[in-house]
Amino acid sequence: MTSLSVEILAADAAEPITSAGNAQLGIAVLAGIAVIVLLITKFKLHAFLALTIGSLALGAFAGAPLASAIASFSAGLGNTVAGVGVLIALGAILGKLLSDSGGADQIVDTILAKAGGRSMPWAMVLIASVIGLPLFFEVGIVLLIPVVLLVAKRGNYSLMRIGIPALAGLSVMHGLIPPHPGPLVAIDAVGANLGVTLALGLLVAIPTVVIAGPLFSRYAARWVDIPAPDKMIPARPSEGLEKRPGFGVTVATVLLPVVLMLVKALVDIVVDDPANAVQKVTDVIGSPLIALLAAVIVALFTLGRAAGFTKERLSSTVDKSLAPIAGVLLIVGAGGGFKQTLIDLGVGQIILDFSKSWSIPALLLAWLIAVAIRLATGSATVATISAAGLVAPLAEGMSTGEVSLLVLAIGAGSLFFSHVNDAGFWLVKEYFGMNVVQTVKTWSVMETIISVVGIVFVLLLSLVI
Repeated sequence: MTSLSVEILAADAAEPITSAGNAQLGIAVLAGIAVIVLLITKFKLHAFLALTIGSLALGAFAGAPLASAIASFSAGLGNTVAGVGVLIALGAILGKLLSDSGGADQIVDTILAKAGGRSMPWAMVLIASVIGLPLFFEVGIVLLIPVVLLVAKRGNYSLMRIGIPALAGLSVMHGLIPPHPGPLVAIDAVGANLGVTLALGLLVAIPTVVIAGPLFSRYAARWVDIPAPDKMIPARPSEGLEKRPGFGVTVATVLLPVVLMLVKALVDIVVDDPANAVQKVTDVIGSPLIALLAAVIVALFTLGRAAGFTKERLSSTVDKSLAPIAGVLLIVGAGGGFKQTLIDLGVGQIILDFSKSWSIPALLLAWLIAVAIRLATGSATVATISAAGLVAPLAEGMSTGEVSLLVLAIGAGSLFFSHVNDAGFWLVKEYFGMNVVQTVKTWSVMETIISVVGIVFVLLLSLVI
């Protein structure tokens, strides 16, 4: 078993770590997921610990030697953090610079100055979508809540008419668009092309955010007509700054990594010659690491220095941006360990057999699995990571576009019906001053619309890709 453990640690284990039959493996998977769900929901254990314990329990239930299960989990954790950890860190730095420099406020103020009346919900969804590209969901909410509440109060708008579009923009970016942790992990797990996934993700995201945001907000405002709570209007991050970066340079900085990755994807499709000089260049500058690193370096000057930050202040900002993502990195890493344990146990064959015997399209199956885990755990990231590990074998034999659609199907499923076991549910409830029923009728329904509309557009794209 020693040589097998070495192979697993190299993350190249081709053989299952147990010879258990399909029935035992199926029961082991359900039991392992049940352990994770129970630890998160009942015992309120941190998702990192829950995923770690659940992975070891999965191996034990399947009859695998403990040493092999540990090796498999460790290999998956290490590979996942190595693959996406730096990208998450760079995204956090870019988001912190955008927030602290006043760049986010500059985008907000500029767009709002040109919007009014019926166009305000559309302005809010545009603001949230642009700002939501580099920011984690929770950070985006904290950043945009003051704007939502102030606009609703000063403009005498329904809070839901303004708030739902902003929340929809943030949520769609979080679930479907890299460099957010969930999509990044799914891309890594199934071997998708990041640039193609980003391009297709934008195609799905635009109509989805329009339907779940400005259009749905009309009904949400009728169902829950409440004023903006005065006590929840906090100070904005840039209020103490003497100057802020300009609107154009801020937007250009935020969109820089997106543009570089899309250019790489486009050149790969059009040129399709690895020996071509242009493709060699775009393959480098359009790689996720270089694209995000370039955006961070540019942001130090276009955002940080433009706001009057000293070298010490820039260093402090970068330092503060990294501390909050420790938990995210650990959860993502443990999710990667869980995924690798599933793969090495041979669970992929069960999923393949199931999809064939029941004639369920791979994209729909991926969405359903993500939905089930999302409903059980309340975490979109955990749902994405776990579902990606389960359906990764389905990506074999798929085209580049189909694999990217598989990632988007998982992402859409991970957003389904946020309820009382989701931290985001309570965050929205408290900031908007709603009760539980009102939050379900607005936030939870909005998340469900995003999930359903998202998978519909993914399935439609699959007809032509």
